[in-house]
Parts: sequence; C-alpha cells; structure tokens
Amino acid sequence: MSKNIVPVVDLAKFTSGTPEEKSEFIKNLGKAFHEIGFVAVKNHGIPQELIDGFYRTAKSFFGLETEVKRSYEVPGLAGQRGYTSFGKEHAKQSEVADLKEFFQIGQTVRDDDPIKSQYPDNVVVSELPEFSQMGVDLYASFEKSGAHLLKAIAIYLDLGEDYFDQKIHNGNSILRAIHYPPIKEEPDSAIRAEQHEDINLITLLVGASAGGLQLLTMENEWVAVTPEPDEIVINVGDMLQRLTNNYMKSTTHRVVNPPREEWHLPRLSIPFFLHPRSSMDLTCLDKCVSDETPLAYEPITAGEYLDERLREIGLKK
Repeated sequence: MSKNIVPVVDLAKFTSGTPEEKSEFIKNLGKAFHEIGFVAVKNHGIPQELIDGFYRTAKSFFGLETEVKRSYEVPGLAGQRGYTSFGKEHAKQSEVADLKEFFQIGQTVRDDDPIKSQYPDNVVVSELPEFSQMGVDLYASFEKSGAHLLKAIAIYLDLGEDYFDQKIHNGNSILRAIHYPPIKEEPDSAIRAEQHEDINLITLLVGASAGGLQLLTMENEWVAVTPEPDEIVINVGDMLQRLTNNYMKSTTHRVVNPPREEWHLPRLSIPFFLHPRSSMDLTCLDKCVSDETPLAYEPITAGEYLDERLREIGLKK
C-alpha cells in the first residue's frame, strides 16, 4: 500500500514562478484533483506561527469545563458558528455520531457587501479572546491560499483565471477546530470521523496533531494521508465535483481511531472548508458534459445544496 499516493505541489511556483513553472503547477494540480481528489501543498503561504498559535489556543478552549464550552453553543445555527458538543454530527450514511466536538468560525465581511446580513456573527470566547482573533486571522490566510488554488483550477478548466473570484468573495467558508478526545473505552462502532465527502468547493487542512486521516482509492483501498509538517492537504469537495460533472473527484475519506496504545492521546485538526457565496450556480459546466460523461446532476445553487447536506448529517433539523 503506497504511503505517498497524494502528490505534492509547490504553490510558490504558481504565485511567483516562471510561466513554465506556473503552467506545470496548474497541470499537476488539475491532474491530482481529477485522479485522486487530494493533493499536498508546500509553500502554501499560511504563516506557521499563526497555525501554531491557533492550535495552542484551540487546545486551551477544548480544555475548558464542559458547561463553559456549552455556553458557546448557539441554538438554531446548525453548528455554523461557535461550539458543537460531542456526538452531534454523523456521516450522512451513518446513524452513529462521530467521536468529536468542534468550534466553527465564519466569514467576517469587511466591505459594504450586503451579504453581511446573511451571516451570523462569529462567537467570541471571552475566556480566550486570542483564540477568536487568531481564528479570524487564520481564516483570512486560508481564504487567500484557497483563492490561488481555485484560480489555478479555473485556468486548468479553461474558464478564465477570474472565474471563481467573485463567487468566493465574502463566501460562506468555515474554519473548524475539531477535537477528538482521548478514547477511554471500546467505542460503540463509531470511529473518530466516519467515511464521508466534504460539501464545499475545496478543503484546506493543516497537519493534525496525530495521524488517522485516510482516503479511499479508486481500487477501494483505504490509504493513510501523511503530509510533511510544512505541507497542507487539499481535497476536492462535492460542490466542485458537481460543477465539473464528476471530472474532479470528491474523494471519500475518514479519520480512524489510533492504535490502542495511543487511545489516551487527543487529536486536534484544523480544516478550512472553502465555500462560495450561497448564490453560486452549481449547474454542471457544459464543457464537462458529453456523450461519454452525460449530465449527472440537476441544477442547484450552493446555498440550496449546503442546506440539503446539513440536514443529512444531522446539524440542521
């Protein structure tokens, strides 16, 4: 079983390389998204001190007393801002809740965009104001790197490099800090995160504090995803798969429980789910539909699709 199934690309070659390097990056990223749906990125532009600081403060947040954390759970928001307690979310085909709790930070609209009225305010943790501030800063950094990656994908798909720019400006992206607590007894068939696909356009994930991430290959084999410490992992979400009529693969993945001798270790993971504005039309691109690849999806907007999926995974009633 190959350990290095996920190809590595260097984002600096796209943002500041020669025309040849830029073109090679676009080709490699597009190929990886088509064949595997996952890629590791080095020189991703997200400052290490920001990642480390957010990890440190997230760890402090999850270490707070349960009733303190629960005071940051906002009823009626489907977990889209603030805290979601242990055992609320499950994969869409599973009845058993995942072994995790999490905290979500959403968009901060900094211009006069009327979309601001659609977004709830972020939840500020009064015990740890630096956690909230670092989250907002890390969110902005992820957005910037994600925009470069989508620009490359737009060029690869021959849509013009600005195709995604306005669609993701003040988009509905989510930064999520996930805490998988130590496992104290034989779990009730659940694993830390059951197999699933992501909802959004792309997900950017900075290295977790412990292993466990696996993807499902075309040959139906589970393979560990083990990025180097200076790399982030990017995967295609269902919205990009849908837009490209399955040309780009939203690959099934999961987080498995560690070996028994590591059950006492918690796992902290920081994914950034890059979403467009809710009004984005996810109708399959004409160029991705042919006799060989007939239209696979009905037209839908990003907002309608997100709503549908949040109900499936139990966050929205």
